[in-house]
Amino acid sequence: MTNPNTEYDSPWKEIIQLYFEDFMLFFFPQVHSQIDWSRGFEFLDQELQQVVRDAELGKRLVDKLVKVYRRTGEEIWVLVHIEIQAQEEGKFPERMFVYNYRIFDRYKRPVASLAVLADSSRTWRPNQFGYELFGCTVDFRFPVVKLVDYQQRLSELEESRNPFSTVVLAHLAALETRDNRVERKAQKLALVKRLYEKEFSREQVLNLFAFLDWMLTLPLELEREFEVEVEKLEEEQRMKYVTSFERNARRESLLEGIEVSLEVKFGSEGLNLLPEISQIYDIERLRTILVRIKTANSLSELRQIYQSTTGE
Repeated sequence: MTNPNTEYDSPWKEIIQLYFEDFMLFFFPQVHSQIDWSRGFEFLDQELQQVVRDAELGKRLVDKLVKVYRRTGEEIWVLVHIEIQAQEEGKFPERMFVYNYRIFDRYKRPVASLAVLADSSRTWRPNQFGYELFGCTVDFRFPVVKLVDYQQRLSELEESRNPFSTVVLAHLAALETRDNRVERKAQKLALVKRLYEKEFSREQVLNLFAFLDWMLTLPLELEREFEVEVEKLEEEQRMKYVTSFERNARRESLLEGIEVSLEVKFGSEGLNLLPEISQIYDIERLRTILVRIKTANSLSELRQIYQSTTGE
């Protein structure tokens, strides 16, 4: 369930992909109201890669280029940029400008560039890039949302059923509990409980839980305590959404680790044990196997270890 890599890219990309209309409604309601959602939308990942591959200016986090339709019938493109970092970055406004004009230059499409800033600073609010030279003026402005501003709107977040209220609550909890993992466990559990209280669908619970789990990582000991408490919660709610999902995810992750370790330690011959090991469903036993691969001197010794742990 844990992911030690505090890399925000993947979960943000996935959650926007899953709930783009909700994203726009939550963060940019005025833009949302001008889009004809009945005509759908299309992510233009390939088109975006064509213009950003040689425009690397500092670290970007999440960029999504989306084709939508205005209520007037006009096709427009929207560039959503999510900047997640611990401190200010001077080149951010320039990057917003560069991506915007590169898209226009290559595809001759007007682009609305929107930014979500998830740093912890309350004062850094870049929303403009420009310069003036010999009477020539460039003035590029773009809408910006700061996630820290939602700390003043917690009651509103708690009441909302928009998936991004959960996303923002998770992000704020991650900032608040960076130095207190015990409190992080408590807040993580409260957010999971909230998923059930809001009566989200099973699919929404799993999608949002995956985001929570990525944002609010815990040390192994606290993670195991958290898993026990989630299981109790699900028994109370009579809904086995998260624990069954996570058990399968952890099992798959352990099996992948075992496969790699077997090949590294014993070569291709080590992979012959996989069919047998894949029949084991107990998570703790799989963890034991993964650890013991490092110390086992032979495949027969390793087989004896896991056969004894499985009671065979």
